[in-house]
Amino acid sequence: MTTVVEHRYHPRGTAQRVMECRAPEVLLSGPAGTGKSRACLEKVHLMCLLNPGMRALVVRKTLVSLTSTGLVTYEEHVAKEAIAAGHVKFFGGSAREPASYRYTNGARLVVGGMDNPTKVMSSEYDLIYVQEATELTEDDWEKCTTRLRNGKVSFQQIIADCNPDVPTHWLKVRSDKGTTTMLESRHEDNPVLYGSDGAKTPVGEQYIGKLDALTGVRNLRLRHGKWVAAEGQIYETWDSADVHLIDRFDIPKEWTRYWSVDFGYTNPFVLQCWAEDGDGRLYLYRELYRTQRLVEDHALDILQAVTKWTGKTPEPHYETTKALRDDVRAGRREWTEPKPRLIVCDHDAEDRATLERHLDMGTTAAKKSVSDGIQAVQSRLKLVGEKPGKPRLMILRDSVLYRDKALEDAKKPCCTAEEIPGYIWDPSKKKGEEPLKMNDHGCDAKRYLVVELEVGVRTRVRFI
Repeated sequence: MTTVVEHRYHPRGTAQRVMECRAPEVLLSGPAGTGKSRACLEKVHLMCLLNPGMRALVVRKTLVSLTSTGLVTYEEHVAKEAIAAGHVKFFGGSAREPASYRYTNGARLVVGGMDNPTKVMSSEYDLIYVQEATELTEDDWEKCTTRLRNGKVSFQQIIADCNPDVPTHWLKVRSDKGTTTMLESRHEDNPVLYGSDGAKTPVGEQYIGKLDALTGVRNLRLRHGKWVAAEGQIYETWDSADVHLIDRFDIPKEWTRYWSVDFGYTNPFVLQCWAEDGDGRLYLYRELYRTQRLVEDHALDILQAVTKWTGKTPEPHYETTKALRDDVRAGRREWTEPKPRLIVCDHDAEDRATLERHLDMGTTAAKKSVSDGIQAVQSRLKLVGEKPGKPRLMILRDSVLYRDKALEDAKKPCCTAEEIPGYIWDPSKKKGEEPLKMNDHGCDAKRYLVVELEVGVRTRVRFI
């Protein structure tokens, strides 16, 4: 007996075009909220239903990012009915086979990240979907294209979506040359935001209002879908394609650790954990970037992140930092990494005192020389050593511990790496005089540490 599963999706505009397009390489580019990912996933799901035995791959730069974004959309909106009816089942993977969604007709939808490509790149596919393709390098992209040779579908294709980036990004260049077919989506394509009559829905009124409130390069990219660079960008050499924003790796225990802090409540509170290698390069590997929480709450979050439970009873739920520190002293909890040699903080005396009390560690007041700090960071971003060279400051992907939903909903940066492209000189002043005081909290914390290291570290930590 055949079970009928009803699923409704009415693509329009560019979403309809991507469903019909058979070009070998297709990039769906556009501002935030146009339904790009939904359209790509609907195409993947439909092709798996229509082509028995085909193999598709859904991939992002890191698997953890894919799990929290694309796979949620797939399970809750795209394949929800098919999963409920038992036509699609998730397989968690094994030593020999990557995680995938298995269709009853023999089709497979494999999921993975380019941060650990061994399993997913060892197979052949008919269709590959890359989410947030600007995160990949061109080498990542070309590795994917070499796996399009399964031959179960009449055409082989890689499709991708992204928000626009700088006009010199390799994806834009590839599209300009005609190697990749770029389809530009618009908010009017999304029926959640616009009705069939072209008028905004109530949800659309609210969402577009948030995007209209964005300024500078974020407005041009996320509201209007433009491939532009920030006018007056301070860190012009910043390159997120595996130069300054890099994949995670196991940080050696012997590397020195530092913490830097910028206080905030309505604005984000930022605490960054840095590691310094033997050549003096800095790596941001963990970050708290949250609003609407007290300093003591942040202190508890970071202490839980850098320690682990070793007691014989189940791990308790901590309400206070004191309870956690007591367990550390009693040997029921232990640090998983070296303690920071230095904690450099914004100047707020009350917040510093609160942080010191809850961490039971001393802090150092940041040097507020903005110009010197920016120049020091710019120097560290330059590539040095034998070609191609390496910068002396890098950020590991997915370093932020929690993505702040309020910031995400407001389309504001949720971590330092997201701040940097829009960190610009104040246009009301002479260029190079002062940065614009907006979305700069992670950049401030980063600058505090770099300035402190340039003049020499003073150890100010009381170990618990």
